[in-house]
Amino acid sequence: MLAGAASAAAAAILSGSSAIRSGYSAQAASVPAHDGLALLPAWDAHTHLSGVSGTVAERVGALLRYADRVGIERIVIFMGRSFVSHPTPEEFRRQNDDVLAAIACAPRRVFGFVYLNPQYERESLAEMDRCVRDGPMVGVKLWIAMVCSRQPLDAIAERAGQLRIPILQHAYWRTEANLTDESNPADVAALAARHPNVSFICAHTGNDWERGIRAIRATKNVWAETSGFDPTAGMVDMAVRELGPERVLFGSDAGGRSFASQLAKVYGADIPVEAKHLILRENLRQLLAPALAAKGVKL
Repeated sequence: MLAGAASAAAAAILSGSSAIRSGYSAQAASVPAHDGLALLPAWDAHTHLSGVSGTVAERVGALLRYADRVGIERIVIFMGRSFVSHPTPEEFRRQNDDVLAAIACAPRRVFGFVYLNPQYERESLAEMDRCVRDGPMVGVKLWIAMVCSRQPLDAIAERAGQLRIPILQHAYWRTEANLTDESNPADVAALAARHPNVSFICAHTGNDWERGIRAIRATKNVWAETSGFDPTAGMVDMAVRELGPERVLFGSDAGGRSFASQLAKVYGADIPVEAKHLILRENLRQLLAPALAAKGVKL
């Protein structure tokens, strides 16, 4: 992407223009109903450009078409068209340029989180400034470049606190050994405990979600996120019971997973409809509100 991509994308999101270049409406036109069930409006905290094909604009268009079918109003996109677990600064800047382009396609429906590699502290902090402070992004995405409980993550967390943005950290407990440098929910809780004024999203809630929910339960600035694993019954029920509905977020991991299968975890939960509203949209709205307000974006 050309130099100045961050400022161009920021201008797009701040303009509020209805002439969105992807050709899609600024908001999902209406929440559809299927078989007599009115779908609850949702914001998706976890989507990717991978898993769908074409240019960035074509991928955004496809994701939003699928989202419209199931009542998803807005999506958070991070990482580029290919996954690199230990990216160089040049690579994570390239991936973030893809996300900046995605935001510019539909600035009223697409949010972006900046992808970083904590092995490169100086370059990561500079990228936060480029994409968040001076650009339209509203969060941080960390994957498996470094176990997140390690001290080098502190500088990124401190900067996130200054910018008032959440950090979404991939967190897994695998049936076999975790991947090299892969974090688990206990690592997320350890980092969050050192930075109580920063909001952390525990992506996938560890995959082994019963264990993951317990690991983050005592750390009040960590949210459980529902994305990625199969739509097994009970995950959302347990998270609400152990954490409260205010600490659970809907995410899909599209295009690696379908929106519908991941929504099923929330729709199928035996919890009040008010709790489903919180999980599907309101909790993410609250987490992103400070960063969006700083950019002059009204929700």
